[in-house]
Amino acid sequence: MNSNPSSPQSPLSSPDSAQVAPGCEHSCDVLIIGSGAAGLSLALSLANYCRIILLSKSDCNEGSTRYAQGGIAAVFDERDSIESHVEDTLEAGAHLCDEDVVRFTAQNAKSAMEWLIAHGVPFDQEKSDDGENRYHLTREGGHSFRRILHAADATGEALQITLNEAVSQHPNIHIFERYNAIDLIKSKENPNSCKGAYVWNRRREQVEVIRSRFVTLATGGASKVYQYTSNPDVASGDGIAMAWRAGCRVANMEFNQFHPTCLFHPQARNFLITEALRGEGAKLVRPDGTPFMEKFDPRKELAPRDIVARAIDYEMKRLGADCMYLDISHKPADFIVKHFPNIYRRCRALGIDITREPIPVVPAAHYSCGGVMTDLNAKTDLDNVYAIGEVAYTGLHGANRMASNSLLECVVFARSAAEHILSRLDEPGSNEPIAPWDESQVTNSDEEVIIQHNWHELRLFMWDYVGIVRTNKRLERAMRRIKLLEQEISEYYSNFRVSNNLLELRNLVTVAELIVRCAMQRQESRGLHYNLDYPDRAESATPSVLVPLKRLSNPEPGNLTGGFDQ
Repeated sequence: MNSNPSSPQSPLSSPDSAQVAPGCEHSCDVLIIGSGAAGLSLALSLANYCRIILLSKSDCNEGSTRYAQGGIAAVFDERDSIESHVEDTLEAGAHLCDEDVVRFTAQNAKSAMEWLIAHGVPFDQEKSDDGENRYHLTREGGHSFRRILHAADATGEALQITLNEAVSQHPNIHIFERYNAIDLIKSKENPNSCKGAYVWNRRREQVEVIRSRFVTLATGGASKVYQYTSNPDVASGDGIAMAWRAGCRVANMEFNQFHPTCLFHPQARNFLITEALRGEGAKLVRPDGTPFMEKFDPRKELAPRDIVARAIDYEMKRLGADCMYLDISHKPADFIVKHFPNIYRRCRALGIDITREPIPVVPAAHYSCGGVMTDLNAKTDLDNVYAIGEVAYTGLHGANRMASNSLLECVVFARSAAEHILSRLDEPGSNEPIAPWDESQVTNSDEEVIIQHNWHELRLFMWDYVGIVRTNKRLERAMRRIKLLEQEISEYYSNFRVSNNLLELRNLVTVAELIVRCAMQRQESRGLHYNLDYPDRAESATPSVLVPLKRLSNPEPGNLTGGFDQ
């Protein structure tokens, strides 16, 4: 069995020494799993005071942050207000948000953006009426005012590049690229704390140990559980699954946001068409060119994403159409090229001139509003484990994320987590031994096709049964298939050496079960969760919280979910 071993090794160097050891054993003060906006922001906020290991599953440029086009919400306009930002977020979240968390985020938004600006993030500027430079603010769905700072239509890429450069130059940050985190290592002396993580070095194809005083999950979301997604391949719910196996609660997993407008083209896999187009006047139209959003919501194209995605899905099914269209061609060509150069170039390369014709679009899984439960310090149920960014459930998004609050959440809570971790650096570390990974009873797989088959099956039935529109029967069908897959994956994981695809599939099937169980709990339709058997919104509602039945000291590979106590 490929289980966590029982034979202990000699202790590593003290975590206070924060040395990066050669070979397969490493130690640090803070292990950050994930290299997007959240992980990079945390690393930069801590690095002057302690030693950091930053784990990246691919390279540090790959991840959801890089593909975020729209921008980051913050109150910079004197006509705008924090209260308005709060109210807009609560409304978009279908009043399932935690108001204290929403207010905390909105109040800290401007200082977080100023921190990014100080690090050199090149947000677009314009001349004011009096000739002074100011930041150009755009507007997106759900916002009452223009409050979106952006870098043209590639804000995430600008953010990723800028933070990446700063991180790569800091001597206290050690970047481990092409590493998969496997599981958190819980302490036997203190079961409510964590000693580090088992990780898989994809280059050497070996399991290594990282000992750390604090661990932060910044692994992003889980939209790869669906067949169609705007997310890159790394978005496989790793942090959510790891935290669940280690005994952390998760919440609101049923609320997976489907971005309304992904480019529909066989050569344009995962390419997102930013909501900012609709903020600048783009219209959603049928194949015959007639608009349709007015029949679904008085806000039309500026309605929250859940409403727009369902409207597009409805029209596609009603007409038997492969896609709908987003038309901004009525705007001046130079305006379109200036504000949306990335989209213009990408579409032009595919033979679509967005200055002259509409863009074919379809909804796709985009953002996980639920995740690992945290407090305002980003702390999870484990004493020294934090979660920031899309992996976390903070209470900010409720039943639907408002546009451009996601990168904001990454930076605000990274800074909050950093402050809390820094206040604890004087706490003594543990020298409790960590057992090495045991591969004595496993072999190399000669049946990779099983992983590929299960992978495709999972993503297909999640799309069909747990997608934009759900029913009780569809959820029950999905759960039956999940249970069968869990059994197969557990047997496979127990007998063969780990691989990237196996680790991701193991995590995705765990996340799929969490999504379905949360969806089964919610007997109403609210925000991103729409169930035809419960089409109305309940008068009052609370988050869907799942509690692990067994808080395992170290999760065994055969136990994918740890059981449930709802």
